[in-house]
Amino acid sequence: MKHFLTVEDMSANEIISLLDMTAYFRQNEPKISEQLFIANLFFEPSTRTKMSFTVAEKKLGLEILDFHAETSSVKKGESLYDTVKTFEAIGANALVIRHEDDYWAEELANVSIPIINAGAGKAAHPTQSLLDAYTIYEEFGYFEGLNIVIAGDIKHSRVAHSNIEMLTTLGANVFVTGAPEFIDETINVPYISFEQAIKHCDVLMLLRIQHERHNESFDISAYHKQYGLTIQREKSMKQNAIILHPAPINRGVEIDSSLVECGRSRIFKQMENGVFVRMAVLVNQLLQWGIINDYKIKKCANTKGEQPIRKVRTVN
Repeated sequence: MKHFLTVEDMSANEIISLLDMTAYFRQNEPKISEQLFIANLFFEPSTRTKMSFTVAEKKLGLEILDFHAETSSVKKGESLYDTVKTFEAIGANALVIRHEDDYWAEELANVSIPIINAGAGKAAHPTQSLLDAYTIYEEFGYFEGLNIVIAGDIKHSRVAHSNIEMLTTLGANVFVTGAPEFIDETINVPYISFEQAIKHCDVLMLLRIQHERHNESFDISAYHKQYGLTIQREKSMKQNAIILHPAPINRGVEIDSSLVECGRSRIFKQMENGVFVRMAVLVNQLLQWGIINDYKIKKCANTKGEQPIRKVRTVN
């Protein structure tokens, strides 16, 4: 049994299985038929990730143990390990954790309930990369050979690191672009210019400039003019190319405000898909750890007309 911590831990088949489960949850409204407690431990601010986990948990019929670091014993010096062991001791069945440290999971390796990574510093954000992959699959029906460009603050982005790993595993051609000072030289995918990226991509995944992780001053207007998705640049994209963004969005910085909800944009669709992806991850962890079995999941009638994912094409 293992915690859900990084994309690097996942095979293509495991990713596909979670995408299949996500598709099922988009059509159905399953409920877990016993009382289980899920603790949401968010040590960093979050809107989309925390709220979509909360909605996912409520849809599954799970009891939520909410946590606020600013009113907890963390303020008295309690360690992450002791906080986690406290929730384990009082009966939490699983933990969802976001923390500012890149390597917070290392000290929790021997915790005896499943842990789901909801964001680790600049290192990893596996549920975000899953919902991005699902959104891409909904649009194109495959991954192999798609040209996906990740643009922006690569160096400080946990989303970029997880997406590069997952999308290459699924067979996509992944590229990065952005201001030279934001490129992570440790990433082993090609760098292309932003002008090349606009014309080349099937998927343009824009990243927020993470001002809170920068020490130097930043010229917003100059960045948007040189590296942002302007109205004029959007017109140069392929006819069927789409725009993604993990949000929160710096409107007028990485993307012109008028393009956030344009015909190409799938930004709010990503957010919608995040609920079903996180339902899949929660159920998968509970099943893998033997906390529930298939008989504990009440399968409700199909409420949507969509078809489940049958096959995802990957590189052999």
